[in-house]
Amino acid sequence: MVRRIAGMCFFIFCLSFACVFSASAATPTSTDWVTNPQLRVRIAVAPPIGSGTAPAQVDQFLQENLSFLPFATLVDQRAVPGGAAQNVASGPELDLRRFQLAGAHMLITTAWKGNVVELRSFDVTTGKFVFGNSYANVTANTAGDAADAFCADFMKALTGSGEFFRSTLAFAKTAGKTKKDIWSVRPTGRNLRRLTNMPGDALSPSWSRDGRFVIFSHVDVRTHGLGVWDSQTGQVQRIRFPGNTVIGPCFMPNNKVAVSLSTGKNPGIFLLDHQFRRESTIENSASIDVSPSVDASGTKMAFVSSRMGNPHIFLKDLRTGAVRRITYEGKYNTEPSISPDGTLVVFSRMVDGRHRIFVHDLVKQTESQISFGPGSDEQPAFAPDNYFIAFASTRSGVKRLYLTTRNGGDARLVPTGDGDAAFPAWGPVPK
Repeated sequence: MVRRIAGMCFFIFCLSFACVFSASAATPTSTDWVTNPQLRVRIAVAPPIGSGTAPAQVDQFLQENLSFLPFATLVDQRAVPGGAAQNVASGPELDLRRFQLAGAHMLITTAWKGNVVELRSFDVTTGKFVFGNSYANVTANTAGDAADAFCADFMKALTGSGEFFRSTLAFAKTAGKTKKDIWSVRPTGRNLRRLTNMPGDALSPSWSRDGRFVIFSHVDVRTHGLGVWDSQTGQVQRIRFPGNTVIGPCFMPNNKVAVSLSTGKNPGIFLLDHQFRRESTIENSASIDVSPSVDASGTKMAFVSSRMGNPHIFLKDLRTGAVRRITYEGKYNTEPSISPDGTLVVFSRMVDGRHRIFVHDLVKQTESQISFGPGSDEQPAFAPDNYFIAFASTRSGVKRLYLTTRNGGDARLVPTGDGDAAFPAWGPVPK
């Protein structure tokens, strides 16, 4: 297990990034990278000072991780005059000038002492140390964990949140022609793991906020049920409810569950207690009410309803019970995911026979399309940082998982192996 050493904990200094910002621009730690997608920071990574498999592995994972940041561009080490290798990882002998000549704005260095790795970042323009951390007990097997920990701190320094590198995606994946199972994977494609293996289709997973449970809809040849995977035991429990529909379960912040169940003609949304027993009604109109998504405060719930004839996205205030309509365009709006901070709702809309992903700003009351195919893009899910969005798409000819951001831009494939992948859901790394 990788352990962060407290004595070298997170230092932030003012930076000047003249090549990235205008002369009047603020430092990267005060720049809003989330809402300014045109901004870029060029990062150089010096070769590690240390030999063996672990240093090479950390270096590889570090650069792979940084490549997932839409606002970052990695500087080719071959473009550094005199070479990118350094004899020291810090201090006056560290040659930052050569990295500045290569167009870098930041430099990351790596130094090893036994199984302890120290990672530091610098502003190459001013020469100032930005921040650094030290990680103990790092081996080739835990190199990815060390890279994730540093990149989480690095992203937090620049954006205020590093949760992307502390997260795991649960998703549904086909197994042959007769079943779908729940799997998990890091958003960077590492640690692919099968969680369930049972007959029928496991769909629409949701993580508990503490990372212990993944719940999901399960459909066999006769019935719908609620599946519950326990990370502590690795066991799966299947729970039946009256009626024949269990759709889109969603963990609440208090680890209770919102889920669509059918008790009459149309499904409504109900609250389950901590033992997954039906506790109360959340939303049950005379129409179809499905696909609940709840923000981190537990006060706002986005959902789909057919009460206007066609499926549209609605928002419910769970404190007052007030419901308001979110979408007015299109005739088929589904699969909402509300951002953890409760300010945005991402959803899919049918456009010219294909699904496309849109983001609705609940504060500004604006809407923007962030995916354009090819193929269909659907099942979007907000990451814990309110920035990244995972979604499923057939743009490659088969259904795969991709990453984008609230601002749109190029989509990044999440490697998940063979088999169609769908229904991504963000959660913490299971302990």
